[in-house]
Amino acid sequence: MNRRPLLALAGAALLAPRLAQAAFPDRPVRVIVPWPPGALADVVMRSLAQAMQGPLGQPVVIENRPGATGALGTELVARAAPGGHTLILGNAETHAINPLVYRRLAYNPVADFTPVSLFARAPFALAVGQGMGVDDLAGFMAKLREAPGRVSYASWGVGSTSHLTMELLLKATRLEALHAPFTGQAPGITAVIAGQVDCMFLTAGGAEAASRDGRVKLLAVSAAERLALLPDVPTLRQAGVPVEGGNWFGVLGPARMPADVAVKLGEAIAVAVRVPAVAEVFRTQAAVPSTTSPEGFGRFIAEDRARWEELVRALDIRIE
Repeated sequence: MNRRPLLALAGAALLAPRLAQAAFPDRPVRVIVPWPPGALADVVMRSLAQAMQGPLGQPVVIENRPGATGALGTELVARAAPGGHTLILGNAETHAINPLVYRRLAYNPVADFTPVSLFARAPFALAVGQGMGVDDLAGFMAKLREAPGRVSYASWGVGSTSHLTMELLLKATRLEALHAPFTGQAPGITAVIAGQVDCMFLTAGGAEAASRDGRVKLLAVSAAERLALLPDVPTLRQAGVPVEGGNWFGVLGPARMPADVAVKLGEAIAVAVRVPAVAEVFRTQAAVPSTTSPEGFGRFIAEDRARWEELVRALDIRIE
């Protein structure tokens, strides 16, 4: 028996998966954004996706699937094929906080996903309505002390980063306030502007836009350093409260996604964040570029989940 044809066939069979893998992506890449169009996550991901098309050689298409603080769209990707053509925009809520607050979550944030890369951090700004009559964080805290539990704050949902960042501030200062959850940032800040709610932690970019005509006053940002977009607004630490909070954004694929596919996607992200048009979008949204390796992103998510866990347990937040 001539063994050469058999060996050739066997070699071809072993080589075929590698060739198929090397061709990634061989069709458009879809990124599920589990937030509505126009939200910060959507804005920064769309700019990034446009710039990723060059390195990948394929269109990168955004699909919005909002609901349940990001859980609905995230579950969809957890069940997707692992080839790398369907990805999720993950953030602190989808992969760090939701597993802590939902009694029944239809996905496992570790077992069901392959980390690709972090790409941005998004600090918040504390905005107060003009009706509060305060000019700085010290005045704000004085109001809280005068009326314990009566000052109200908006968020974009129970267990959201907006909600928990305010709770970090309240815990650090041993003060109380009344939580008023909304279905998104826009209705929350609209309520603050209308005087229906007193204050809100919201994305720094959104806060800057709301403050341009004096509709709200910005007291502090939750970043480690002052933001280029809001140079006159102190950090919480500078204002006397050593608290940092906010959100982050990154890309993940389904579990069992090939390691070389994750690396290639991560490399495309690293190139994309340096594109001037992307950098400008990030600047106007106060999103700070930050990339990682797939392994580094996995560690980052685990550390962030551990950071929120103590607070969630102390507040006893449980969502059915």
